[in-house]
Amino acid sequence: MIETSQKQERVILVGVDLPDSENFEMSMEELASLAQTAGAEVIHSFSQKRERCDSKSFIGSGKLREIKQFIEAEAVDTVIVNNQLTPRQNTYLEAELGLKVIDRMQLILDIFALRARSHEGKLQVHLAQLKYMLPRLVGQGVMLSRQAGGIGSRGPGESQLELNRRSIRKQIADVEKQLKAVAKNRETVREKRLDSETFKIGLIGYTNAGKSTIMNILTEKSQYEANELFATLDATTKQIYLLDRFQATLTDTVGFIQDLPTELVAAFKSTLEESRQVDLLLHIVDASDPNHENHERVVLNILSDLGMSAIPRLVVYNKMDKVKNFTASQYPYVSLSAKSQEGASILRQAIVEKLKSMFVPFTLKITAENAYKLYDLSRIALLDSYDVEDGKEIKGYIAEKNKWRLEAFYVELS
Repeated sequence: MIETSQKQERVILVGVDLPDSENFEMSMEELASLAQTAGAEVIHSFSQKRERCDSKSFIGSGKLREIKQFIEAEAVDTVIVNNQLTPRQNTYLEAELGLKVIDRMQLILDIFALRARSHEGKLQVHLAQLKYMLPRLVGQGVMLSRQAGGIGSRGPGESQLELNRRSIRKQIADVEKQLKAVAKNRETVREKRLDSETFKIGLIGYTNAGKSTIMNILTEKSQYEANELFATLDATTKQIYLLDRFQATLTDTVGFIQDLPTELVAAFKSTLEESRQVDLLLHIVDASDPNHENHERVVLNILSDLGMSAIPRLVVYNKMDKVKNFTASQYPYVSLSAKSQEGASILRQAIVEKLKSMFVPFTLKITAENAYKLYDLSRIALLDSYDVEDGKEIKGYIAEKNKWRLEAFYVELS
């Protein structure tokens, strides 16, 4: 893992552009952003086109010599590889280059470890780290036993390796047990929320798209936000009000990223589950990012993998203050700058219009006897007015599951 100290690590990046690589340049740029988020200074980047990665050295011998020459001439602390290395490749590169070598997975795990704030988030990161370490520990043990030879090599070294393996497996079992307990508690809370009449909205999007900023302007409360990758890891749910009294919950979750390691998707399953139970997804997109269309595809693919494609979605193109020419690639959408004065009102209105298209329209008549019930109705239905004058007609929209609440009024469904 990257050590977090006051001294800023000087790193070089290495990537292999394979025939099946998608958006290789974007991936390398993203790797640089990840390294900076982890507190490193990127001083150079090396890339190579190959049909396949070398099973031993990962890169070709010529490129390896070029990197070694650069390291001899410059002060370099760490090499970060864009692809996932095998234990053999990792060990070989460190021996050849004489310094620490980590891959994209390790880098992301390091950032997640820095960002996790809740007990569950820390457990999830720890689980992913342990699962990442286990095969590498075993792999190194295999190489050490081969170097040592046969008879005489099956002593304390192998015993210690076996102890280490058992220790990690025990830790994995312990963390998984703790996560199951946390997930059970979360499920109880979620079931109560599902039973409630409150409308649920989830924020999803590529990392650093501005989800936490959107959360803050809608809730008018402080949620950690920063111009960095993975600023938010833990699912946060808060209450918001739309159209005066109409109540909804808003959940912010971890941002998605290209080639998100499967170990992390599995580890954060319970966190991502928060977004699976919502009634509406707000897909936040950084419109100012030149790669935003690729980012959108990554998010849509992950949504498909999570079985969330059928959830109604409103696309929010954010950071429009930094955009000159823009064409939307998804519909329905709203474009705004979350940090502008009118950003919150534009978004609220867009959400209300989206809700109206999802809800059932109705007309009700107010009588003196049921006027007091209008307040409770206004918390779960979008009402055009709150005029409680006897005999007054009021139009509105309500979710299908809450239609039964209209039985207390004289109602016509449109």
